Amino acid sequence: MSDIMNTAKAQPMTRHPSAKQQTASDKLGLKSPVQWLSGGFIALFVALALYDNALLSTFVNTGFSWSVTFFGPYWQILLLLTFLIGLALAAGKTGHVRLGRLDTPEIDSFRWIAILLCTLLAGGGVFWAAAEPIAHYVSPPPLYGVPDSPWQTAINALSQSFMHWGFLAWAITGSLTSIVLMHLHYDKGLPLQPRTLLYPLLGERALKGAMGNTIDACCIIAVAAGTIGPIGFLGLQISFALNSLFDIPDGFTTQFIIILFAIAIYTLSALSGLNRGIQILSRWNIILAVALMAYLLLVGPTGFIINGYLQGVGAMLDNFVPMATYRGDEGWLSWWTVFFWGWFLGYGPMMAIFISRISRGRTIRQLVMTLSIIAPLITCFWFTIVGGSGIAFEIADPGSVSKAFEGFNLPGALLAITQQLPFPLIVSILFLILTTIFIVTTGDSMTYTISVVISGETEPNAFIRTFWGIMMGLTAIILISLGSGGVSALQSFIVITAVPVSLILLPSLWDAPKLALKMAKEQGL
Repeated sequence: MSDIMNTAKAQPMTRHPSAKQQTASDKLGLKSPVQWLSGGFIALFVALALYDNALLSTFVNTGFSWSVTFFGPYWQILLLLTFLIGLALAAGKTGHVRLGRLDTPEIDSFRWIAILLCTLLAGGGVFWAAAEPIAHYVSPPPLYGVPDSPWQTAINALSQSFMHWGFLAWAITGSLTSIVLMHLHYDKGLPLQPRTLLYPLLGERALKGAMGNTIDACCIIAVAAGTIGPIGFLGLQISFALNSLFDIPDGFTTQFIIILFAIAIYTLSALSGLNRGIQILSRWNIILAVALMAYLLLVGPTGFIINGYLQGVGAMLDNFVPMATYRGDEGWLSWWTVFFWGWFLGYGPMMAIFISRISRGRTIRQLVMTLSIIAPLITCFWFTIVGGSGIAFEIADPGSVSKAFEGFNLPGALLAITQQLPFPLIVSILFLILTTIFIVTTGDSMTYTISVVISGETEPNAFIRTFWGIMMGLTAIILISLGSGGVSALQSFIVITAVPVSLILLPSLWDAPKLALKMAKEQGL
C-alpha cells in the first residue's frame, strides 16, 4: 500500500482556471477525456438503439446473462461483506472517528437523512414499493417453498422485498466507500472521483492517464444508465397513470412533456447547488412521504401493516444469510436479487462521492448506522405501508391488485392500491407527485455528482451541470420514442456496467478498516 501520509504533498488539489480564463470547452468539460469516454459511449448506445433496436437488445441480453451468471455469486458476497464490515467499524472504537475534517456536521440531521432517503430510494420508493410485494405474493420466492397460508405468503413476500431494498442495498451505496473517499479527499487532498477508491491499491497509476480516466468513465456510464432509465420510466408510468385517472392520451407526446418537466426541475435544482434546490426538494418530499404514510396507516389496513412490518422484518432477519447467499434458482435470481444488486452496485462509487460531499463532520458510526440500519428500516416500513396495503387488499378481494399488475405493470399496481383508499383521486395524484420528486432528486444529485467528477471541482460550473442534466433527459426521451424496450434495454445494461464497477468497489473491504484505524489513532481514539 502506498504511503498515503505523503499524498497531500504529492497530489495537491487541482487548480482550475478562474471563470474569466475558462473557455467554452473548459466550461463544458470538453478537454476532459472522461467526458468524451462517458458521453461518447452513451451516444453510441443511443445511436445503436436508433439504428437497430433489436440488435441492441440482443447485445444487452447476452451481456446481461453473462454478467449475472459469472458475477452474481461475487456480487452477493461483496454486498454481504460490505454490510458486515461496516457494522464492525461502527461498533468499535473506529465508530467515533469524525470524517471530513469538521468537528460538527455541515448539514443538520433531518436534512441530511432527507437527502439520503430521497436520492437513494428514487423511483423505487413508490412504484416498486407497490409492485414488488404483490409480485412476490402472486409468485412466491423459491427460497420459502410452498407457503402454508395467505398470511405466510404475505410475510414471505414482504421479507423478500425488504431484502432487496434493505440493509445490503443501502450499505453498498456508500458505507465503506465513503469512509475511504472522505479520508483521501478531505485529509489528503486527492480528487473526489471514483479513481481515488483505487489509490490505496494502485497508487499514482489510479490517478493519472488512461487508467484513471477509464475508472471514472465506467462509473459515470453506470450511474447515467441507472438514472436515465428511471427518468424514462417516469414518463411511461406517469403517462399511464394520467390516462387511467383523467383519460389523457397515453402516448409519446404526454411522455415527452412529462420528461421535459422533470429535466427542467432537476437541472434547475442541480444548478442551485446542495444547499438550495437539492435540500429543498428532499425536505418537502420527505414531508409528503410521511404525510402519505400517516394517511395510509390511519385509513388503510392498519393492523396488517403493523403486524406485517414486524413479522416481515423478523422473517428477513431469521433468513438473512440464506436469502443473501441463495443460489437455488439462477433464473429467478437473475431477474430479482442479482438484478437489483447489479443496479445498486452501478450507483455505488458515484453515490459514495455524493454522500462524501454531504456528510462532512459525521462520525463513522453515524454514517454507517444511518446508511446500513436506519434508512433500510425506514424503507422497509414504507414498503409495508404501500405494498403491504396492496397485499391486504388482494387477500380481502382476490384480483383487486394482481389483475392490475398483470404484465408487470408497476403503475397499475400503485393505482389499484390508491383506488381502494378514501379520496382515491387526491391520494393517487399525491403519489404521482411523490414519484416525480423522487426521480427528480435522483436526477439532480447525479447530475451534480457527474459534474463533480468531470470537472474535478466540488462546485462544478453551471454549463457542465446543465449539459449533463439535459443530456440524460434527452437520452431518456429518445429511448422511449422507440417504445418501452429502449428504456428496458438501458435498465438491463446497468447490470453489465456493474461488472467493472464492482471490481472498483472491492478494495474498500480492506481499505476502509485500515484507514478507519489510522484515523482513530490520529484522532486519539
